[in-house]
Amino acid sequence: MAEHAVTLIPGDGVGPEICEASRRVLEATGVEFQWDVQNAGEAAIPEFGTPLPDQVLDSIRRNKVALKGPITTPVGSGFRSVNVALRQALDLYALVRPVKAYKGARNLRDDLDFIIVRENTEDIYAGLEFEKGTPEADHLIEEISGLLKKKIRPDSGLSIKPISVSGSERIVQFAFDYARRNNRRKVTAVHKANIMKHTDGLFLAVARLVAERNKDIEFEDRIVDNMCMQLVLRPKEYDILCCPNLYGDIISDLGAGMIGGLGLAPGANIGTNGAVFEATHGSAPKYAGQNKVNPMAVMLSGVMMLRYLEETTAADALEKAIANVIALGENVTYDLKERRDDPSAVGTSQVADAVIAQLKAGERPSRATTAR
Repeated sequence: MAEHAVTLIPGDGVGPEICEASRRVLEATGVEFQWDVQNAGEAAIPEFGTPLPDQVLDSIRRNKVALKGPITTPVGSGFRSVNVALRQALDLYALVRPVKAYKGARNLRDDLDFIIVRENTEDIYAGLEFEKGTPEADHLIEEISGLLKKKIRPDSGLSIKPISVSGSERIVQFAFDYARRNNRRKVTAVHKANIMKHTDGLFLAVARLVAERNKDIEFEDRIVDNMCMQLVLRPKEYDILCCPNLYGDIISDLGAGMIGGLGLAPGANIGTNGAVFEATHGSAPKYAGQNKVNPMAVMLSGVMMLRYLEETTAADALEKAIANVIALGENVTYDLKERRDDPSAVGTSQVADAVIAQLKAGERPSRATTAR
């Protein structure tokens, strides 16, 4: 029976404790893992001089699967986002973020069940930036102003927004394939093509061409600002939202807010040759070591990882166990209580204990016999 080799990246802040809780519940499903623990983020800098050492990337390339805790990204200065760099280095071009209302959570409404498929390598997040006042920025401002006959203020910083035919085609095709594998009925392309005609307009044009090749799945498109309103008013009309990078990021947080917060928001970064599963939320360094933060986003990311590994029975059992703990409302962290100062809130490790108890109470899932 196959043992799954998985790279485990504890991350920064609360990452180590929520990853440990998630490791425990994953092992409690009966699936066997060989964990390859690798450090990335702030903790790696003193030893390796970089927040993303080569051996981390080598480990993921070797194992093809990783479970990752949150990693700190400084705002406005410091090293570039490790999360973005990791996705680009491994060409993890598709970010999948489910938005699902579990009974007992602080949902804004109970009929939420849609999936965000976000392009992960292009758009404004490509990292093509030019700092205000540098010779490069000054040169570009002069060149672009001359080419487009539009004035750019000389004290501007610049970011380049690349969107390609090839990048758009593979993410839209991924969305259709994901819909087909997961019995979803519709793909909605999200864009701002009415304003950005040569980037978002290109994304939309390619999406329509891909849709012509996938007529067994319904297709439509929505302008991103209207999409946000639609999700608040009529979320049941939507199923899979296929988004360029920036819009996918923003809508993911909107969706997380609708289901009670980032503590229940899992994510998967998937490419042709591997996948990294991680929570949507940040590292919350002020809570590090306090056994306080909700580990369920990483646990639910572990559910997605089990499905990727074709351990479907275990995935279903773990998701049911997590849902039961949420519904009972007894062994949950402060963010899932009606009042954040509720004295009955439990800690990170106690949530793991409760999920494991629910797993043991149900039928023990059988291990899959199919290999990845």
